[in-house]
Amino acid sequence: MPILTIGETEIPYTLRRSERAKSARITVTPEAVEVVVPTSASDDEIAGVLHRRKEWLVEQTRHMADRVAAAPKVVHFVTGAKIPYRGRLMRLKVEPSDGTLVEVSYRNGFIVHCPRTVPDASRATLIESALRLWLRKRLREDVTSFVRQHGEPNGLKPKRVEIKDQKHLWGSCGPDRVVNLNWHLIFAPRTILEYAVVHELCHLRYRNHHREFWGLVGSILPDWEIRKAWLDENEHFLGLQRV
Repeated sequence: MPILTIGETEIPYTLRRSERAKSARITVTPEAVEVVVPTSASDDEIAGVLHRRKEWLVEQTRHMADRVAAAPKVVHFVTGAKIPYRGRLMRLKVEPSDGTLVEVSYRNGFIVHCPRTVPDASRATLIESALRLWLRKRLREDVTSFVRQHGEPNGLKPKRVEIKDQKHLWGSCGPDRVVNLNWHLIFAPRTILEYAVVHELCHLRYRNHHREFWGLVGSILPDWEIRKAWLDENEHFLGLQRV
């Protein structure tokens, strides 16, 4: 893997040549830096692109490192752990049960009933899986409610809504009129999820972010700018890392 050295900072990156690329593109994520260039790009041209974007690259890689460091982390899925939910960190309580399935409920925090017969080595994995299923189900219920509330009255009816585990997108809307939403939005306040849903619904009418698009968003959510700002500033909260 090539490494870009900027002062004392070393940035590993992957280089990919693409027949579809008309110009160079650099993508920075918490996991990697990818440089995509046209197949005809010379080594000097690639070096020139990296040199011109070096300050931006340093800033973005530091930003991504800060996001990873700030993301909520769960060391063990045991009583006392904190799970992000609707903008807050909620306490997890694990109780033994005589049942055969791991069951999740919520009363001012997460309560997980875990069968006594579950081996210690499998306990954390099963609890994590049950929590994820519960959270995804709750997100789908909320999304369905917002689509019914804001989509139908405004003539914005998607073909269907998919809940996905997207690494770098909070939502998307394809030309097939399928709306995709990242299940990690369940970690954000409900008002932020509402904004994400409305944002993607409005793409059913406008496939861009021009003035007409934002006008439609504003006609549904007049305070959309405040909600968008929260999402931009608190991306680190919309993750759950297991250490």
